[in-house]
Amino acid sequence: MSETPARTGGDNRALRAARILAFVAKYRHIAAFSELASAHGNALAPQPGAAPDAEAFVRDLESLGPAFVKLGQALATRPDLLPPDVHRALGRMHDRVEPQLPYDVVRARIEDSLQVRLTKAFKDFDPEPLGSASLAQVHRARLRDGREVAVKVRRPGIEHVIATDLDILSRLARTADKVTQTGRRVHFADWLDEFHRSLLGELDYCAEACNLERFARHLAPYPGLYVPQPVWSLCAPAVVTMDLVHGRSVLALSGLLRTERDFCGLAADLLRAYLDQTYLHGEIHADPHPGNVLLAGDGRLAVIDLGMIVHVPPQRRERLLKFMLAALDGRGEDAASEAIGVAVRLESFDEVRYRREIGHLVGRYAVRQADDGLAEGSLLIEVVRISVACGLRPPAELGLLGRTLLNLQQVAHALAPQLDIEAVARPHLQRLMRQRLTRSLSLSGLAAESLELQGLLRDGPRKLQALLSLLADNRLQVSVAGLEESRLMEALQKIANRISTGAIASALIMASAIIMRIDTPYMLFGYPALALILFLIACLLGLGLIASAVLSDRKAPSRKLPPP
Repeated sequence: MSETPARTGGDNRALRAARILAFVAKYRHIAAFSELASAHGNALAPQPGAAPDAEAFVRDLESLGPAFVKLGQALATRPDLLPPDVHRALGRMHDRVEPQLPYDVVRARIEDSLQVRLTKAFKDFDPEPLGSASLAQVHRARLRDGREVAVKVRRPGIEHVIATDLDILSRLARTADKVTQTGRRVHFADWLDEFHRSLLGELDYCAEACNLERFARHLAPYPGLYVPQPVWSLCAPAVVTMDLVHGRSVLALSGLLRTERDFCGLAADLLRAYLDQTYLHGEIHADPHPGNVLLAGDGRLAVIDLGMIVHVPPQRRERLLKFMLAALDGRGEDAASEAIGVAVRLESFDEVRYRREIGHLVGRYAVRQADDGLAEGSLLIEVVRISVACGLRPPAELGLLGRTLLNLQQVAHALAPQLDIEAVARPHLQRLMRQRLTRSLSLSGLAAESLELQGLLRDGPRKLQALLSLLADNRLQVSVAGLEESRLMEALQKIANRISTGAIASALIMASAIIMRIDTPYMLFGYPALALILFLIACLLGLGLIASAVLSDRKAPSRKLPPP
């Protein structure tokens, strides 16, 4: 079967690059794009027309194709890169509804992937899709044993389209990291590499089938929640077959139904399950928007579309849990300390300002002022914004967790508007913390700690002896990592350049003075031409030094230490 690329894949590479650059140029005034646009000069010249708004930004991003739809969803977890109005618009962005694939293409795709005829694998197969998105198309089918299933088929050629777009974006990201302050602070290339890996995972439907099984085990303590299970004999990297969920989106529930049934328990269990995912299992379902949570006919909630999963390392998991508990208790100083512990300090980090801003934010959240309207998800997103403004690079999981909580709050509000989310989250987070403490005091935990202590006692004397030997022989060396990227090296280079320029200017003046006394047929304004030219060059160099000192030198900001 010849794989026909998606609509955007028909563009050649140069045209795709031009379209992407035109998009960046159009939205050159939006936060992360502003410095990148100016760095490209005429290549990203301003375009005529009205100033772009947030909704237009999202529409144009969607028009660039599936890679950019997913990129927009990823940017919705990074409030530090875009203005609040654009960030909110991206939060409402879901997968595009694409033109449906012809039935012949779908059938050939399934048969090539599963190596079996469609009529042999399925008793019935509906040619009309249930849904058609940017990466895949879903069809209803029935197995030989009568089991109803949903068959998710990856669009042919989508891998080539995404690979081309991400390669162009990677080149732009590396350029931005080199020539813009925002790039040096955020590291667009590293973030884009993470996005690329997660998107490749979403394109592998065998990985999605594994996610379905694993998350079903995670949700086992909550009988009201379930995940459709895969049919492994009919799964491949480009096709996944799973249980068909008969249900409707939680946003489609009528007020009469909510009056007749109490959904508070389901909503509370859903929130607890996602807190377990983050802080207990270390996995975050990256896209729990209302369209991916369905109320099934048997009254349970079905969680679907588990293609994109983000893993949280254990130590970061513990820090995030402590941060959330400190924020819930209104302990701003402790919350700031935990947030600093999981982030990367940049050279411009202002710790005094950061602790003050986080303290005010957590204080407002704790007293639940009506005009602030702060919720758990909004709190985390504001923490990310404050971190970046103060010179701290927060972990990607913090923004993702904030976006996840916002989506969960939307789902919980649709199910049970009267549910107090904080009353559910606080005791559950405390229970998770007690579980972590109990686990650390278990026999296996104590055994691991004792092994580390044994290693310290065994290796400590030898390392101390080695250190004392180096001191006694005057051979101790200290290496400071990152000095080549520091402001000290930049200042030293600037000093060296100015000294060199001054020395050259002085030498030119002396040379011109000597040449003035030499008779030569080449005269300019009554003076030897070469001497006059050398003198003018020396004057220009001197004026350049003066202009550089006046325009670029600035007084270093004073470092005020916090009060004891």
